[in-house]
Amino acid sequence: MTLIYTQKLEACLRRHRNPQHQPAMEAYLRNQFPFLGIRSPELGLLLRAFWQEAGLPAADELPVVVAELWTLPEREYQYAAMQLLEKRRKLLNSESLELLERLIVTKAWWDTVDLLASKAVGGLLLRHPELIGAAVARWMASGDMWLQRTALLFQLKYKQRTDTGLLFDCIRRLAGSREFFIRKAIGWALREYAKTDAAAVRAFVAAIELSPLSVREALKRIPEHDTNAGSI
Repeated sequence: MTLIYTQKLEACLRRHRNPQHQPAMEAYLRNQFPFLGIRSPELGLLLRAFWQEAGLPAADELPVVVAELWTLPEREYQYAAMQLLEKRRKLLNSESLELLERLIVTKAWWDTVDLLASKAVGGLLLRHPELIGAAVARWMASGDMWLQRTALLFQLKYKQRTDTGLLFDCIRRLAGSREFFIRKAIGWALREYAKTDAAAVRAFVAAIELSPLSVREALKRIPEHDTNAGSI
């Protein structure tokens, strides 16, 4: 039975459905998901107003509300679920990882996976580093493109705290992938880490064979004569 909180949030957003914006929003994601037609800025305002009135779900209700929102057809409900996870990120713990993995592989596309990987999962594993080894091993062995992309992206905001050995190992293992989203994620992860250690990224890219897309993405922000110290 759906929680009253979820029902109220669903009704709130559905009242603001805008058919005029639906076609363009659906086309942007290749018509894979229906939309209510609520653009991102308006969605943020609606959610903030709802939370001011209804509050945030209690700790024991959060995973239920998030899971229920994820089952609703329109994409705005998945966006609302991710914003809830971000606002209640300190409540996420080792038991939350199973839910996050389920969200990643359900209704999967870059617009949900990338935020879940870099924010919800990344933040959780930064607080619980003891979970990293088993989680990454599971994702890499899964054969699921989106979980493997998560393995590449969960450290996206870690900067100096990045486990470069783990990142580079994941990239080596996925370097031969023909999946666009894996090749793109390899380049994105390297480009982001290059902000911390450009020389290490340049050396790594020179040392292994990556797709042209990955190389282009990895090096696009590095000055041609960068002098940062670093090594792989």
